[in-house]
Amino acid sequence: MVGAPLNKASLPSANGARTTTTLSSDSVLALNTGDPTVFEPFWQKMGDKCDVLIRGSDLMSYYSDKNNVCWFLEPELGDAIKRLHGVVGNALTDKRHIVLGTGSTQLFQALLYALTAPAAPEPESVSVVSSAPYYSLYPEMIEILHSGLYKWAGDACTFNEDGRPYIEVVNSPNNPDGTHRGAVVNGGKGKVIYDFAYYWPQYTAITSAADHEIMLFTLSKCTGHAGSRIGWALVKDKDIAEKMTDYIAISSIGVSKESQVRAAKVIGVLCDGCENVGLGESENFFEFSRNLMAKRWQKLREALKHSECFTLYKHPREHCLFTGEFTKTLPAFAWLKCKEGIEDCNEFLRGLKIAGRGGKAFGVDPIFARVSMLSREDEFNQFIERLVVATQGISSGH
Repeated sequence: MVGAPLNKASLPSANGARTTTTLSSDSVLALNTGDPTVFEPFWQKMGDKCDVLIRGSDLMSYYSDKNNVCWFLEPELGDAIKRLHGVVGNALTDKRHIVLGTGSTQLFQALLYALTAPAAPEPESVSVVSSAPYYSLYPEMIEILHSGLYKWAGDACTFNEDGRPYIEVVNSPNNPDGTHRGAVVNGGKGKVIYDFAYYWPQYTAITSAADHEIMLFTLSKCTGHAGSRIGWALVKDKDIAEKMTDYIAISSIGVSKESQVRAAKVIGVLCDGCENVGLGESENFFEFSRNLMAKRWQKLREALKHSECFTLYKHPREHCLFTGEFTKTLPAFAWLKCKEGIEDCNEFLRGLKIAGRGGKAFGVDPIFARVSMLSREDEFNQFIERLVVATQGISSGH
């Protein structure tokens, strides 16, 4: 859901091409963020199919459609988003407003405002909760403004709503552990935000079309185009959608139209590939990406099969409506748990020159750590090699 610093192992040159430096055994592997560069090979194969031409006189106005609640949403992107959810079958779009944001991070902030905007002169601060392990940046995004409208209240499983207003954030599949989640508080005065950043076929089975009042999605984790900074919310309540739009209009006066045009083109190419597989040069992005993720998870599980350091969560197989098959869950992150004798998993990883993110950031014990599975191939292979060496070293008593 958030951006990541540029990886110095792969820097853009003056002409836009990437120059890659070889990772050495002394390089620190930056696997603490979800930068989705794993999907670059697919889009490289697409060649010029995703190219867009923007003239100097194009897209100059603030406005896209003054009759739409989200007046800065380009109609072609709105149509592409509806088509995408129709092709994948992961969410209903009928009778919903699409609110666009600069990534789902901005949309999350807009929702906090929309759901807590005061009707009284001295409003009560609304508690925001999520089940642990929760996405590590929820607390930071909630607390950064020191708002009097809302406050972070921690783990939803231990929260006592006691008849007060609250907001529960449900991240499903969950970041960091990939599990499917539902609301747990279920109080009478609560509002629920469903964060579906990873509810796409390359990560998990699509078990139903999500049908909730408020749902968040992001281009970053769907197609891998994190740099375009495009996220969207599907919102039933017009009043909430209008307040979200007001927040985004005040904070950034809309969302880059250049990014919107690119996103619409990319989504269109993706949908064409899903609907026209076997015709000409079409290729199914989700099938390609799922196969890639499956190979990575197989390598990781093989590397840790006899490990005396780590264990991995085992996910059940589920029937996927998109593929028509029973499929494994292939999360974007490995949620590692250290075995007895290792008290801080993240510190142990640092000793291997692997930068992960420790369990405390997710509201749980430091014996856990999250590591990205979305890096480029050379970084991932180095990651596996270092885990194998660590396992062999401990097994031999070194």
